[in-house]
Amino acid sequence: MSPHQERTRRTLSLGIDTGGTFTDVSLVDRSDGREWKAKVPSTPDDPSRGFIDGVRKVLALAGAPASDVSHVFHGTTVATNAILEMRGADCALITTRGFRHVLEIGRHDIPRSANMFSWVKPARPIPPQRIFEAAGRIDFNGTEIEPLAEDEVRAAARKIRAKGIRSIAVCYLHAYASGAHEERTRDILIEEIPDAQISLSSEVLPTFREFERSMTTALNAYVMPLISDYVGRLEARLRDEGIDTARLLLVKSNGGVTGVDTIRHEPIQTALSGPAAGVIGAQHIGNLAGEGRLITLDIGGTSADICLIEGERPAITSEGSVGQWPVHLPMIAIHTIGAGGGSIARVSDGGLAVGPASAGAQPGPACYGRGGSEPTVTDAHLVLGHLPERLLHGAMSLDIDAASRAVEKVARALGTSLHDTARGIIDVANNNMIGAIRVVSVERGYDPKDFALVPFGGAGPLHGGFIARLLGMKSTIVGLGCGVLSSKGLLIADLKSDFSRTLLLRPPYDDLSRLDQLFRELGARARNWLDAEGIAVEGQEISRSVSFRYENQGYELDVPWEAESVSQAALAKAIEAFHALHRRLYTFDQKDAPVELTGVRVNATGRLAKPQAAPIEAGTRVDDARSGNQKVYHDGGWLTCNVYDRNQLPIGGVIAGPAILEQMDATTFLLPGQVCRMDSHGNLIITERGTGR
Repeated sequence: MSPHQERTRRTLSLGIDTGGTFTDVSLVDRSDGREWKAKVPSTPDDPSRGFIDGVRKVLALAGAPASDVSHVFHGTTVATNAILEMRGADCALITTRGFRHVLEIGRHDIPRSANMFSWVKPARPIPPQRIFEAAGRIDFNGTEIEPLAEDEVRAAARKIRAKGIRSIAVCYLHAYASGAHEERTRDILIEEIPDAQISLSSEVLPTFREFERSMTTALNAYVMPLISDYVGRLEARLRDEGIDTARLLLVKSNGGVTGVDTIRHEPIQTALSGPAAGVIGAQHIGNLAGEGRLITLDIGGTSADICLIEGERPAITSEGSVGQWPVHLPMIAIHTIGAGGGSIARVSDGGLAVGPASAGAQPGPACYGRGGSEPTVTDAHLVLGHLPERLLHGAMSLDIDAASRAVEKVARALGTSLHDTARGIIDVANNNMIGAIRVVSVERGYDPKDFALVPFGGAGPLHGGFIARLLGMKSTIVGLGCGVLSSKGLLIADLKSDFSRTLLLRPPYDDLSRLDQLFRELGARARNWLDAEGIAVEGQEISRSVSFRYENQGYELDVPWEAESVSQAALAKAIEAFHALHRRLYTFDQKDAPVELTGVRVNATGRLAKPQAAPIEAGTRVDDARSGNQKVYHDGGWLTCNVYDRNQLPIGGVIAGPAILEQMDATTFLLPGQVCRMDSHGNLIITERGTGR
């Protein structure tokens, strides 16, 4: 009898993270913590195919029936890629008369790296010819000062219908203060276009700043048909596999998960879905290793995602962006660059450049043998000897001759040797990532030397040792299942949602009744959402925060509201926390300047059951884990590296570099002068020999 037939049914949870090159899948039995993992090629033409391929593979590995799955957690890049590649749906916008050019005008800023004399503003997701106006006005307090011109809304709806458009954004001036006009507009649109998909700014982002609110709502409409269709395909494929009663939960940019109904209504919440799950998993690994100050580095095939964690949770920002567009929704503060295993190396202006262009899943690096011919970071690793010639426990062969031919093209252009060119590709990629790490650390007042590095993703452990050494970091922590950590992170995520409203209060703060009222209203909405998601009262957590700025400042900072009630004393404590946060981030505060309150937020968390911790399957002797040796090109010469099967290492076992540690989902390269120890949780703790770090 299979071990799965001996246990209680429906205790399995699936986590599926769809990346640009691979789809990672983790399966866990919540009753005893046993895990299985799989990695399959992504299918960019229809990500749901790669999704279900991974589900089938991991269930086969576990020997478990599909009917035993009770939860399916998913991180997706469908919305992200649609925005980045500008291939969202044709959609329309209805806005206040006189404000149809808000999207076009924007903020008059340009990318930091752009030439201000030649930079051309990119096309907006909704062009001016699909933007319609209607008279009507709400003031910043939510008071109607001009009724909505319903005849103009109806006329706009008919024009939209005639164009064959079914996804519509509605964004009226000051709708954050009152959504009455937007809600009436939705009623009219449904009368005229019954199958319309409608995004209201008062629901998507009920906060001030017209351009950011308009753009976020427009992007929500832009991706809504794609996400709705995608979720429908996922549900159909799961039903076909016999996973018809499991709950499907998608991860949001804030690191929480939510049901498909919420995602269908607010798909923009998934804009940074995949990277967020990885950060949650990396924090869990760091906590197991006893480290609370972490810099996470997720290197996949296409990009590298970096996040700094200090304390109980990753930093959350409401001023993020996807591509060139602001998305002012709560999201984990992740910095992304185009540097991954598939990043293409080239000669640019006589020098070596790597990325951001990527070979992706198709055709992939030259060494994959799928028709790729451009040199990539993965090809360089193979040429240098950092990788075995078979991956995924032998399921995937790498062609070193094809990799060498690809890298040789760059070597000839530079006039350098094959192996020095390959090392140069790795060095450039590493320095690109170091620059990104400085953005989230040094530029925010943190020293990377005070943090441990948690590299993950298929390529993360290959680069972790290089980067930690160059930055002088405390240690490098390579967790079990590091190559599929984003899918594992999904399995420990909780339900989360944020409810916010703009509220403008200035000193002397004589009347706090409106603040108290908003906290109560948003708190009730948060509780209702948790109830609707099926979270028992004991699993519900509510936290509150407020946004402050100094008078005449153009940005705000969010600080916790820790008091249970609203009072002058509680307000004073929150303002003091704002001063302290401003001082830490910007090295100064202005305690003599008036402080303005600009917004209120209530965060809802629904705790989900977590898997039990399973005993670590480990070997007994380091020598037994050694599977052979391999020649590695390092610093201009060849070294002989021991190769180890990571799964056979004993707890407490120590290995000195240079060494290569293989596992199904990733390869770890240990540099000369580094040592690694496997802790009781199966993590590899890598430090510099003789330095205490």
